[in-house]
Amino acid sequence: MLTVTFIMKLMVFMLTVGVITVSGLKTGFFRNGNISCKQRRCISVDDPKQATAYGQYNDTLLETGWGVLEIVAGRGEPASDDDIMFAAGMLEGMFTADRIYQHYQNIHATFFGTKKSSDYEVKARKFLMEQDAWMRQMIKKNPSDALWRHMGYVLAQFDGLVAGYKLTASPKKALDIFAFQVLNGAGDLLDLRNALVPDEIPDWSKMSKVEAFRYIRQNSHCSALIKVLGAYENLFMSHSSWFVYAAMLRIYKHYDFNVADPKTSAKRISFSSYPGFLESLDDFYLLGSQMVMLQTTNNVFNKTLFSSVKPYSLLAWQRVRVANMMANSGKEWAAAVTRYNSGTYNNQYMIVDLKRIQLGSSILDDALWVVEQIPTLVKSGDQTAILRTGYFPSYNVPFYEEVYQLSGYPDFVATHGSDFSYQLAPRAKIFRRDEGKVVDLASMKKIMRYNDYKHDPYSEDMPCNTICCRGDLESENPMPDGCYDTKVADFNMALNFTADVVNGPTLGTNLPPFKWTPQFNVSHVGLPPVYAFDFLRTTPSLEKP
Repeated sequence: MLTVTFIMKLMVFMLTVGVITVSGLKTGFFRNGNISCKQRRCISVDDPKQATAYGQYNDTLLETGWGVLEIVAGRGEPASDDDIMFAAGMLEGMFTADRIYQHYQNIHATFFGTKKSSDYEVKARKFLMEQDAWMRQMIKKNPSDALWRHMGYVLAQFDGLVAGYKLTASPKKALDIFAFQVLNGAGDLLDLRNALVPDEIPDWSKMSKVEAFRYIRQNSHCSALIKVLGAYENLFMSHSSWFVYAAMLRIYKHYDFNVADPKTSAKRISFSSYPGFLESLDDFYLLGSQMVMLQTTNNVFNKTLFSSVKPYSLLAWQRVRVANMMANSGKEWAAAVTRYNSGTYNNQYMIVDLKRIQLGSSILDDALWVVEQIPTLVKSGDQTAILRTGYFPSYNVPFYEEVYQLSGYPDFVATHGSDFSYQLAPRAKIFRRDEGKVVDLASMKKIMRYNDYKHDPYSEDMPCNTICCRGDLESENPMPDGCYDTKVADFNMALNFTADVVNGPTLGTNLPPFKWTPQFNVSHVGLPPVYAFDFLRTTPSLEKP
């Protein structure tokens, strides 16, 4: 039993915390007392039926490639929605504190690890603090607006995460709020740099084709595929993340937050994630609204758009969490994520509404909505007609013509060739050729891990011109970045919050496992030395009171 008292902003938080550790599996309970939301008092309990939040964290990263976290909140004695979310965040911060510290070392080094980045870090800190202050004011001013209420819930979880970490971490591992803003805003930071230090944006018009491919590889993130079988016998949804290998410290998370707000559509979410993140980042979400959300990132070559990026907006990770909680349809999801567009982490989102799909019978309108965001514009629409033909692929090129044009793709393609276009990008060609080979879960996994760059003519002997990139195998300037995971679910698995997931760069067709060697001298604290893991099935396991 650990009792700690600490003071923050003149408010005293009395916390008594119970955590049990058995063979790497941690379980814990929190209960909220009869006190105001400004002064939370959490005590340990033996019975989860009384707990404001309880859960477990199985830290099996080195054995399976994933830790698995499950948090249940709001199923015990009555508590406010804000307190439910705060308690859930606190429990996560306590369970994963060690991993949060390790992951922050790697992510901070990724974004701010060079002397050239020092100016960006100062500007990013100022921007994120201004954005945080503005957001908190808007939450207070707009209690009747469901979007701002839900943003308040997400912020309460964020504050709980910070509090739980501070309670658990040693003084030598102290992190300030900026660290947690960096972790959760990692995707937003990719574009925020272009807005805050525009002079550092590369001049793509002067790049060779090889340099252009490398630029795309390092600034494109993820492949996704939604595949329906010929007679609608089944539907498969899968996502493979592309980013720096330093980010491969993974946690798959299952949240069950029983908030009372009548505008909440998804109280349960399961998603691929990371220590200290309250969102997926990838993104891969299975939602209690019986929807699935996938995402891939698009480049913005029109650098003038970044001048519109201001702190008086909601970051992408914040809008996604709110949309996931509130929306009960693709149209509602698009409407929520459009509001207060930050113009950072500019993505294509795919929202599959399983309620609109009847296996073996029909796929109704609004089963698939596609949403694309860039600075100044969010475009969305029902793309179910495309899904009915068999598949919808996503590979880091805008789908909507308006987004494609405004982002500057026509000029980029005119300079560097059709390999960068929507129709003839290497992954577009591979998906078009091979999607018909997907007949079951195993073949869906195979296409999403596909890399046969030495033999596939569409890859042009380049290990990133394929579905699952291996940047570490480039013949010139190999880097530890590329495709480093895959998540797959079919129709019924998604309804049951179940997914098959694998962490690590693909083994493709006779490719060697990735190993951390002196050749790749980047921060990779806490990561397995070799990645050769198999798929892991993950599903919620905690019994509900």
